Amino acid sequence: MLEHRRDTVGYVHKIVRKKKFKRKMKRRTPDGSVTLQRLYMSCREVFKGPGTVPSPADVQKLCHILDGVVPEDFGLSRDLQFFQTKAAVKGHPRVAEATIYSCKNFSLCLFFLPASGVIPLHNHPGMTVFSKLLLGTMHIKAYDWADPLSSDLAESTSKPNLARLKADSIFTAPCNSSVLYPTSGGNIHEFTAITPCAVLDVLGPPYSGEDGRDCSFYRDTPCLDLPNGGERTMAKEEGERYGWLEEIEMPEEARMDSIPYLGPQIIETGR
Repeated sequence: MLEHRRDTVGYVHKIVRKKKFKRKMKRRTPDGSVTLQRLYMSCREVFKGPGTVPSPADVQKLCHILDGVVPEDFGLSRDLQFFQTKAAVKGHPRVAEATIYSCKNFSLCLFFLPASGVIPLHNHPGMTVFSKLLLGTMHIKAYDWADPLSSDLAESTSKPNLARLKADSIFTAPCNSSVLYPTSGGNIHEFTAITPCAVLDVLGPPYSGEDGRDCSFYRDTPCLDLPNGGERTMAKEEGERYGWLEEIEMPEEARMDSIPYLGPQIIETGR
């Protein structure tokens, strides 16, 4: 007879209480291990290193895998006890992060957001990021710089810079994965949990201060008037919305608790 035990994060562990089988059963590899290993192997093929962006075919390949993953693939239960014990920090519960795997080309991370938990508006310099909402309902707001060619300048000045709103919607799991690119797809985004949420992020390459991929945070203000009439007319015709983004110091709610990943493990293989 098998019983399930959940730890404070929500990972499921099986404990054998009684052994009534007379013959030894063959041990089977959990499906989650197979899925995670497949994801790892695909990431090795898709991410070629800093300064590169996956091809459309590789993006489609990885999205196909991520669209099919479920919480159980990472040893997560659908009743995350972790969310019941988090204390508020200036009105927002603390978010937690667990790193599944990391190397110079990519990283796999889980984020746990209690209800009303926030990952503030932040960027992903020189990175391609795949996000998959595994559990819960979440509001996502995302921007791209209005002029991608001036993004480096925008990130090096304290003055507000114009950004185009790419997403301002509510998502509920299960849903398909999303992709952002170095200069498009909503590279600057914010997560706000409406219910307790778990999110998988695949980042290629990972953040690295030494390599110029530091995370910056922003405050957004709606843009009611664009700089010139031509752009304003175009925005009205296409239904686009804009905002002014001002870089700020790391907000308190952006500080996360690091917790160990306790789900199925990746088996590293040689190239």
